[in-house]
Amino acid sequence: MDIGGYKVIVSRETKDTKVEVLSFDQLRGSSDIRTAEKLFYAQNTGMTLKMVKISLIKSSVRVEPGALYYMKGDLEMKASTGGGVFKGLKRKMLSGESFFVNEIHGTGEIFLEPTFGHFFLHSLQNNETGIIVDSGLFYGGTEGLDIDAVMLKTFSSAVASQEGLFQTRIRGTGIAIMYSPVPEEEIEKFSLDDDRLFVDGNFTLMRSGSIKYKVVKSSKSLLATSVSGEGLLHRFEGTGNVWIAPTQGIYEKMSTDVGLKSLSRVPGSRNTETTTTRK
Repeated sequence: MDIGGYKVIVSRETKDTKVEVLSFDQLRGSSDIRTAEKLFYAQNTGMTLKMVKISLIKSSVRVEPGALYYMKGDLEMKASTGGGVFKGLKRKMLSGESFFVNEIHGTGEIFLEPTFGHFFLHSLQNNETGIIVDSGLFYGGTEGLDIDAVMLKTFSSAVASQEGLFQTRIRGTGIAIMYSPVPEEEIEKFSLDDDRLFVDGNFTLMRSGSIKYKVVKSSKSLLATSVSGEGLLHRFEGTGNVWIAPTQGIYEKMSTDVGLKSLSRVPGSRNTETTTTRK
């Protein structure tokens, strides 16, 4: 469906809010030959400019600072503590986020900043355990969501994840808007039923709140760990879902000459490093 030059590539809605990810199929307005050349190569690789549209009917949405592009209608932006002074202090002191959050209330249409990056929409229900997301992924959320910080169980997990001792937890009923390092079709979802998932690297995007996370040695003995060539692994255990982005590290390697050379060698990695989702 085309709307004023936009194409809707994904949509989610609640009783009073609709969230859509819009895509510009082609940008034709460049008057500079150098920009036109870059657009030519970008568009021929399938890259498209994307933007999030939020339609409210007497409701509200929370967006990250700087995310608003423009809005139309009977709307008002308010600075909120996001659930009270205590929760604002907790968010500021533990997760490093701002004390105040931006909330837009009313009826109308809201457009967030465009990007060549990717968005991932996730619907939550109040009877779920919520989700815990990677640092920098949360971009906005509809009314009814509760966003706070959760502490990792061990210091080793905090060091290995490179996110500090706290991660963002989202609970409640509504739609969470996430900025994703890869297209949604390249995100792999694992459903665990009293099972374990081991990941060699920090390209896990999010997990159910019921899933336990810990960094462990690849083998019980030091000798076996050194022989395996893996070192530490990220272990996810329990019943719930885990979302990972297997291609994230590949894109990051392709962005540097050293990374490109490594892709032509014999495959093998130790704790794949990724930085796309970090601010």
